[in-house]
Amino acid sequence: MKRFLIFGIGLLTCVSFHSHAAQTAQARLFCLSLRFQQGIYRGLLGDVTLDLSTIGLNTPNGELAPTFSSPDHISVFHMGDASSGETIEDGVLHLDVPAFTDANSNGFADFFEVSQAVSGASSMGTYDSPGVDSGTIGATWSRPAGTKDGTCVLRFTSRTLGPIGDFTHPFELIEYAGTMIYTPAATNVSGTLGLTNSGDATSQLSGAFLFIKSGTNRFNQLELQPGVWTNAAGSLTYTNDTFLRDEAVLTNYYGYVEFDDGDLSTPDADYLTWFLSIDDSNDSNGNGIPDFSDDIGSANARSPLLTLTRGSTALSLSISGTLGRTHEVQQITSLDRTNWTTVSSVTLTNDPQSVSLPLPPDAASFWRVRVL
Repeated sequence: MKRFLIFGIGLLTCVSFHSHAAQTAQARLFCLSLRFQQGIYRGLLGDVTLDLSTIGLNTPNGELAPTFSSPDHISVFHMGDASSGETIEDGVLHLDVPAFTDANSNGFADFFEVSQAVSGASSMGTYDSPGVDSGTIGATWSRPAGTKDGTCVLRFTSRTLGPIGDFTHPFELIEYAGTMIYTPAATNVSGTLGLTNSGDATSQLSGAFLFIKSGTNRFNQLELQPGVWTNAAGSLTYTNDTFLRDEAVLTNYYGYVEFDDGDLSTPDADYLTWFLSIDDSNDSNGNGIPDFSDDIGSANARSPLLTLTRGSTALSLSISGTLGRTHEVQQITSLDRTNWTTVSSVTLTNDPQSVSLPLPPDAASFWRVRVL
C-alpha cells in the first residue's frame, strides 16, 4: 500500500510494498437468533411438547430472536399435549442468553462461537400467556466446543401453579466462516466473500461486497453497502450497516448484517439479524493499520532514492522521487524497535529535493521515507 526506503549511517535497505493487489481477510458471520427444535417434557401424565416461533403459532420456525433490550431474546411459544395434540398453553417468552464470557480474548461472546464450549451456563427469563398464566423461566445451556448443536433445558415455573416442567430442546448456533478477498481503493473496499457453514461443509454462502470508508474516520469506520449473498436456498438481500474497527483488537472490524430474510426455507421473513467479524492481518507498510482500511499509495509513485550527507551542524537528506507526492521522513535509533518517529514531511516540488535533519545525539540512527 505504501513504499518505504529505510537507511541509516552505514546502512541502506530498500523495502517495497504493493498498492492495489487483492488481499485475503478471515471472516465469521453468525446469526443473533438461535434455532430451537421442539422441546419435550416427559411428565407423569404424558409428554408435553414446546415449540417456538417468530412467524406464528401455526408455523413454528424455532427462532429465539434478539430484542436488543433486557431480556435479550424473545419468541412466542406453543405448549401442547403430545398424545392428543390439544393446546395446553400459548404465550410469549422473554429469555436472556448466558452472560458474556470471552475465553479466547477476541472480543466476542463465547456463546456465539462454535469453536468455544458452553457448559452448564444458566440464564433467566419470563413467560406470559394472557388471561391464562405467567411466570419465570430458568434456562440451562450446554454445547461442546467445535459443534453448532447444543441442548437447552427450559424450566417453566408458574406464578400460581409452581413448577410446570423442564423442556429439553436441541438448539443450533448458525455460523459461517471463511475468507473475504478484498481490493482496497482510496474511498472504498470491494471484493467477494466465501463462507462455509460451521456445522455443514456442504452449505456455502458467497457473494460480492462493497464498503465505503468514512470521510472523517477512514481507518476505523466503514459503511457496508446494500447487496445480495447467495446460499443453497437462494439469494439473501441485505441492507447497509456501519462497521467499526475494534479499539482493542486492532486487526478486527465488526458490524451487523441485516437480511430481508435470513432463512428462505420458512414461509415468512425470519432470522434477520447477523453479525460479521472481519480479521485482517495484512499490514503492508507496518503502520499498525490493516490494509483493509489503510490509505492506498499510488501505483505510479516510484520508490524514492535517498542520499544522506553529514554537515558540521546538520544532516542533509536528498530525496529523489515522484513530484507532487508527500514524502514522510521517519527516524529510529535501533532496527530492533518498531516505534518510528516522524521527523519531517515534504511534498516534492523538485527532483531531487533536500531536507535538513538535526544531527542525532546517539551513536547510530536510522531513517526511512514513506510515500503517501
